[in-house]
Amino acid sequence: MTKLPVRFAGLGAAVALVGVVLAAPTATAAHSAGAFPAFGLPFGTGQSVYSAGIHSDNGTSGVKNAIDFSPGDKTVRAPLAGTVRIQHCSGGGWVTVDHDGGWRTGYYHLEGISVTDGQKVAPGDALGRTGNALPCGGSSTGAHVHFTLWTLPTAAAQGGDSRDFGVGAGNWNGMSYDEVSTKVAEAYGEAVDGKTFGGWQFTAGTDQYSGTATEVSSRATVPLPGRFRV
Repeated sequence: MTKLPVRFAGLGAAVALVGVVLAAPTATAAHSAGAFPAFGLPFGTGQSVYSAGIHSDNGTSGVKNAIDFSPGDKTVRAPLAGTVRIQHCSGGGWVTVDHDGGWRTGYYHLEGISVTDGQKVAPGDALGRTGNALPCGGSSTGAHVHFTLWTLPTAAAQGGDSRDFGVGAGNWNGMSYDEVSTKVAEAYGEAVDGKTFGGWQFTAGTDQYSGTATEVSSRATVPLPGRFRV
């Protein structure tokens, strides 16, 4: 099978959008979500998947809260039940999903988005297709999903609509991806290092776009960038 490029480009360079201010987080606001939930992987099982590795949201600096995935069937799916929040930019929308306990996952570059804002999704529900869409700016090489992990402030996790608590808490409409990958990532980005998704534990490497994926049941380890079967 033909391999995709060794790494997908980062998402740092983005068009600036005016009039959006991110409130500075308090010490208790950031990283205040509940215990890490039983996330699946953001795609279906029984297929070969390529990952360009673990990296920060902009691919250059900051917390390594993102992994690029390219599943063979090109379908991106919800890894856990939650509520869809479409984030809108001048170039279109991109998908985030709010989960219980203050956890939020993000899905950038999707094409053919198949969910709507406020929609409830179950694990495995399709969100869209892997692609190279850049609704808020950035760059992409090779169709994939840029999968990101954040924690929202405690106030947003206590049953209210996260949009009621300000831009930093979840309403990122109009924000360029440069802002999301720097200001938002610094405030709410959650490292994927050591976390398990769908029976695979991901460990960040020293460099951007690196690391390992280890199948928990067999302890088989795949270096990233690399391909594995789920």
